[in-house]
This record gives sequence, structure tokens and C-alpha cells, in this order.
Amino acid sequence: MLLSIIIPLYNEELTIGNIIDRTEKVMEKTGLEFEVIVVDDRSCDKSLNVAKEHNAKIFTLKHHFGKGYALRAGFAQAKGNIIVTIDSDGSHKPEELLRVLTPVLENKADLVIGSRYMNHNRIAARKLNDFGVKLFNHFIELLTGVAFTDSQSGYRAMKREVLKSQKLKSREYEIESEMLMKTVKQNFRVIEVPVSFEQRAYGSSNIDPMFDGFKILISIVLANMKA
Repeated sequence: MLLSIIIPLYNEELTIGNIIDRTEKVMEKTGLEFEVIVVDDRSCDKSLNVAKEHNAKIFTLKHHFGKGYALRAGFAQAKGNIIVTIDSDGSHKPEELLRVLTPVLENKADLVIGSRYMNHNRIAARKLNDFGVKLFNHFIELLTGVAFTDSQSGYRAMKREVLKSQKLKSREYEIESEMLMKTVKQNFRVIEVPVSFEQRAYGSSNIDPMFDGFKILISIVLANMKA
């Protein structure tokens, strides 16, 4: 059993080193074999240099393509039976990795999503784009008949078979929706588990609510048609 933990990276020099170290510390306690893969999406700051100072496999894209492309590049390099994705901005706690991972290890799910909304953390929820997330959740439920509380979470664990069954095409933030839609339509088992959410303390999000929101909606429709 080998686990591949993929961290997409873009301009997070103040957090990436900490995320790598904490992730490895958690995994070392499990006794499981693992690899940490950082995919740098052509960061403009010192993110790549910081990542190289820590114990992880580093891959650098030729151009800045977006989170979806970075994740797909990481999937292509991953050798694990189970794939985990976690953001590099510090909003996800590596210490909760086993919470996301356990249902897959116990063969109770094929894809697990760490939901920021299941723990009823009102402080965190106020800082999220609640309307957008709820809209995407509702749209996905309308098309698939399956309800989710946090379809846009990037904190996930999945079996390799899930990825092998899909031809992902997303280049940016719509990657989570495309993956979820195709997973559900292909009758894989998907569950959510509660995770914490910490608003980023440094920098700012690169998400454009209108532009990226529209692309997410389009990706949901396309994935529903082609799954």
C-alpha cells in the first residue's frame, strides 16, 4: 500500500514548507508508505525554493496553467494505490488527514471529501463564499440525485481506480466539480467527512467568483453529459 499526497502550489511561500512538514509528520506516525508530491504552477514568489528545502518530490510546470492542470500533472506522476489532495495555503489541517483517508483504507468509500461545512464552524463559514458553494451543491444534486455539503473542497482521498476511470480536462478551479460529477455518475462510492477550515493568514485567493464560478457551472454540465 502506497499513498501519494499531492499538493498543488502557486505563490504560497509562507505556508508550503509548513504544510509539507506537517503532512510528513502525520504520515510517518501511521507507518504507511507514502510520497509527497508538490506540483509548482510556475509560482512568481519563492514558493518553489522553499518547497525544495523540504522532503518532497517537486515537479514544475512549464507555464502557469492553473490548479486543475497542476493536480492532473500530479496524478500522472503519482505511484500510490490511494491519492490524497490537500491545498498549500494552510486552510486544510494535515493533522486531519487520517480522518479523510480512513474510509478509503477501510474500503467504505472510493472517494472521500473533507467537508468544511459538516462541523458547523460558523466563524469559518462566514468567510467562505457560502452562496457559491451552496449553488454548486444544489446543481450537482439536481443532476445526480446525490446531496453534498461541500462539493468544492480540495481536501480529498480516493482510490487510484477512480482516477483511472476518468479523463479529466479541467485546468483551473473547476477540477473538483468535474472529478466529483464523473465519480458519482460512474457509481463509485462517495462520502463526506467533517474537517476544519482555517482562513488563510497570508496572501489572497486567486479565485474570481464570477469568472471561475461560471467555469465551475459549465464543468458540472459537461461532466454530466460525458460521464
